[in-house]
Amino acid sequence: MRALGRFQLHAISDGTFALDGGAMFGIVPKPLWEKQFPADDRNRIRLALRCLLVVDGARRILIDDGMGDKWSEKQAGLYGLDHARTTLDGSLAEVGLSRADVTDVILTHLHFDHAGGTTRRAAGGGLELSFPNATHHLQRRNWEWAREPTERDAGSYLADSFELLGRSGRLNLVDGEVELFPGIHVAPSEGHTTALQLVRIEDGGETLVYCADLVPTAAHLRPSWIIGYDLRPLVCVEEKKALLSRALAGRWILFFEHDPRLAACRVAASPDGRPEVVVGDAVAV
Repeated sequence: MRALGRFQLHAISDGTFALDGGAMFGIVPKPLWEKQFPADDRNRIRLALRCLLVVDGARRILIDDGMGDKWSEKQAGLYGLDHARTTLDGSLAEVGLSRADVTDVILTHLHFDHAGGTTRRAAGGGLELSFPNATHHLQRRNWEWAREPTERDAGSYLADSFELLGRSGRLNLVDGEVELFPGIHVAPSEGHTTALQLVRIEDGGETLVYCADLVPTAAHLRPSWIIGYDLRPLVCVEEKKALLSRALAGRWILFFEHDPRLAACRVAASPDGRPEVVVGDAVAV
């Protein structure tokens, strides 16, 4: 647990999964990325499904909700989904909470590894909301995009994760940069997908940014190390440079959703003077 001003922060794990290493690092040669992310015999690398719980008095805000547990055995095997060590329910229980205690869910975007846990199978086999008492906050343009994606990204937007949400009365669609709650801001990012929203938490002179897939791991701090799934790679590079510039100047904490080893860190200037930002101090969350 970490305190950031009045907020209590808890990293909440929904286990791990695996994706093709080449897809996660785009044009970066394998001999470079595999030093940090060894690939299995299917060229997949292990990644975290790390959400963030923000507690502010009676308000309990979960940022993203992992992949969930609706997957068939074949699908789970394809993505190497592993709940053996940690689950979302178990992680919440460790901090004395259950799904019913979550008051708000901020979804960075509706890709299946960020919003797959929004719904689950009910006892009768149908779908139900995983967080029945929570209001879910999402950028309007990402909601619209998810419902009519391109052929390139249709496989990342799975309707069974979010269509029920649209009919539930528990979806709050926001437009652009918004302060959702005092000290908690969301702002759209367009490089990875349309209107992904970064979450910025500020209080007590400190700032933490939940980076989602703009900077999914600490290795992706390098501006040119971008994901093969990014819809607009050059936009992603520029957005990352802008974020890292502000993070360096303000000593911000960056939170990584998919890094298997490092939950969060501050950043530092490259020691050789190049215009690049590197991992600085690790921060416990």
